[in-house]
Amino acid sequence: MDGRWDTSHTRGVTTSGPVRQRDLRVIAGAICLSALGDWIALVAMGLRANEMAGSSMGNGLAIAGIFICLWAPVVLLAGHVGLLVDRVETRGLLVAVSAAQACVALGLAFVGSLWALLALAALLGSGIAIAQAAEFALVPAVAGARTLQAANGTVETARALGFAAGPLCGSLLVTAGGTAAAMIADAASFVVVGAAGLSLAVRRRPTRLAHEGRRRARDGIAFLFADRLVALMVTVVFVSLLFMSASIPADLVYVQDVLGVENIGIGIVLSAWTVGMLAGSNIVARRVSLGGLAAAAMVGVTVQGLGKFLTPFWLVFGFMVVMYVVGGVGHGLKNVTSRTLIHTRVAPERHGRAFAAWNGVRNAAELGALAVGGVLVGALGARETLWLAGGLSALAGMAGLGVLAGWRGRMPEPEPEVGTIGSP
Repeated sequence: MDGRWDTSHTRGVTTSGPVRQRDLRVIAGAICLSALGDWIALVAMGLRANEMAGSSMGNGLAIAGIFICLWAPVVLLAGHVGLLVDRVETRGLLVAVSAAQACVALGLAFVGSLWALLALAALLGSGIAIAQAAEFALVPAVAGARTLQAANGTVETARALGFAAGPLCGSLLVTAGGTAAAMIADAASFVVVGAAGLSLAVRRRPTRLAHEGRRRARDGIAFLFADRLVALMVTVVFVSLLFMSASIPADLVYVQDVLGVENIGIGIVLSAWTVGMLAGSNIVARRVSLGGLAAAAMVGVTVQGLGKFLTPFWLVFGFMVVMYVVGGVGHGLKNVTSRTLIHTRVAPERHGRAFAAWNGVRNAAELGALAVGGVLVGALGARETLWLAGGLSALAGMAGLGVLAGWRGRMPEPEPEVGTIGSP
């Protein structure tokens, strides 16, 4: 017999009761598989673009084009994606998008021209934009008796595991069967995600409040900035990412050219960062109170930046590994607390638009920073880029903590009727 959960964060949600307790595991597994498939596709499409391009300059542009086509839709379509997620029953939308992505991935396995590859990559990126917003909007609905901190920690862990294993799986699949085999595996991952969606007992149905006006594509950004705690968090994270993501091109150059650790070195460093993320999202973030979410997000931004900033002061590979574990803890803490802050301070019927906008803001900062990072490494060097990127990112987090300290004693209250599942 269908029942209804009456907490404010599950408005418009129906479920069949006990089955719902395993829905979070289903969503987490789907998110892990989605992240895994995204990186398999990225590796395969990047290698395929490299084969199809002509000159060495053409190779670089073609590979950059794959990244742009795959991730730019998350930014460019954020407003319309948010409207779609809040207007359509979310579980059904996730299933439909997964089926469409499977078809696109299958087409990518047999594509014969670079332009067709780029066009299909953009279609796949559009599906990623919709799926990510839908998955995040479903988290409060499937949390059950868990706190939102714990639910988001589980989701962040799943995402990190998918990101960690994806590049390796993509490389192995391409080595074993070529880029076509990797894209077929990616298509299969979308089929499994769709099947996982069908198994969910929960439904997040669109709701419209009596006082709500016409819905617009720019609503998501407006919702994020309507609450000053969320607005401060979004601003700090955006500014920090503008600098932090610029350090990504410097990681490989620093490990190989400055420290002289080739081949396996960068893999160890990235794994260390992932280990830190898992600890931050599972051990640290779950212990943060609802009232401390914003401050914890700022601390996460600060620690993440310091992990990169302090690394070049001592030219020892082991020290870099330790600092990247520390930075990863901050990264995991920031991801979980920032997402939970949005879940708790933005009304549930607005989550699709809010999270589509949130994904757009983050990806816009990261795409711009990646381009700038390549220039900085060439102009300043890898060591200097890590100092600059990590230091400025940490400063953004500390500035956010300063603003919060100024607000102490007159903190804004959550919106009326917006509660938190499983929290006191």
